[in-house]
Amino acid sequence: MKRLHSLATLAAASLLSLNALAQSGTAAAPDALQQRGLSLADATEAQVIAWRRHIHQNPELSFQEKRTAAYVAEALARMPGIEVQTGIAKTGIKAVLRGGKPGPVVALRADMDALPVEERNDLPFKSTAKGDWLGKEVPVSHACGHDTHVAMLLGAAQALWSMRAELPGTVVFLFQPAEEQGPGPVLSGAPAMVQAGVLDNPKVDVVMGQHINAGGPLGIGYRRGSLMASGDVFKISLKGQGGHGSSPWTAKEPTVAAAEIVLALQNIVSHRIDPLDGPTVVTVGMLQSGNRVNILPDTAEVAGTVRSLSAKNQKVAHENIRLKAQKIAEQHGLTAKVEIDTGYEVLVSDPGATQVVANALEAAAGPGAQAREIGPRMGSEDFGSFGKNRPVVFWNLNASPFGDRPGAPNHSSEFVIDEKALRLGVRALVGSTLAYMTTRPNGELTASR
Repeated sequence: MKRLHSLATLAAASLLSLNALAQSGTAAAPDALQQRGLSLADATEAQVIAWRRHIHQNPELSFQEKRTAAYVAEALARMPGIEVQTGIAKTGIKAVLRGGKPGPVVALRADMDALPVEERNDLPFKSTAKGDWLGKEVPVSHACGHDTHVAMLLGAAQALWSMRAELPGTVVFLFQPAEEQGPGPVLSGAPAMVQAGVLDNPKVDVVMGQHINAGGPLGIGYRRGSLMASGDVFKISLKGQGGHGSSPWTAKEPTVAAAEIVLALQNIVSHRIDPLDGPTVVTVGMLQSGNRVNILPDTAEVAGTVRSLSAKNQKVAHENIRLKAQKIAEQHGLTAKVEIDTGYEVLVSDPGATQVVANALEAAAGPGAQAREIGPRMGSEDFGSFGKNRPVVFWNLNASPFGDRPGAPNHSSEFVIDEKALRLGVRALVGSTLAYMTTRPNGELTASR
């Protein structure tokens, strides 16, 4: 209780500091505006930590984020003038802050859902929550770090709201459900929100986001170009005719065909993919058939994933999976049904927009951290869906609790981050927003528009 009281006191002091800073001027040059924004971002730190701990202790699974959404809406309601729309793509929130001056429309996104993972950390705000996953009661935790994403976006909203009179543009805050939904017939949160029209009215010019990890010391990693891979799931269902193990010639059983398909899929990357266009990985994670050793089954299933940093190579991989499965099945007198669910697009950080915000990210990092350009990652994120018709910028936020030594990876039951990164994440969101508002991608200043 003493710890929570201290956090509440700090949060109240933060709000007073924000109001004082908000009244300290009415106009500023781009550099001065940046510094003012970073100061306001710093003032939210105690409140952001309190928000994060509450959300961490109360996680919810994909499309079940009702309490989280209500908590976010309640926090936004304390910022008069922000237009809040709830219930988007089931549990998502869109909030619009219109600045006092004309300028671009910048969208900032945070994902809200948690994972069916039991937390194994000794934290005073550890999750003990349960949830329904595929009809079973399971432990739930923010092993993904989405609790920090939500809290940092609320902090950015608080800071930018405090300087709204001099804000040269509009900010759209997107609190997204179901990033962890995964590829499948049910859309994950990002494409569902895009389909619901969150990038229109007002028409968004750029979408920005970030993802926390414990893989390195406090800092920011950004990239001009392909940053994270697409994420697709394929399933090949084979059907033939079963029989007895003593007379396989009387059957058309699919196990041999399934094995041949698994092997054939391995040469897609080595023989059909252009490695210079972007790394691609085709992985078989499941091969299932039969129930007894002396019974020849009549069905088999092969399933796996495709990840690529190239939309072209992604398409080539899909075509070859279908072709190889169908032809091998035909050779064995079987039928093959191939399903490929594309849920996560290749996440491409627009080079021009990333160039604009790179200096802002470096300024946000300050002397105690580092912002640098990094190589691509083969992990997937549905944030790429926001980039189909407009530029997006995405960066990684490093937050190992062990300094130079990596912590547990995302999705691990032991995942934990250094809370100092929350301040850095708010600074990155605020600084990048102001940089884009005051500078066009070709470098022309726009503050006077």
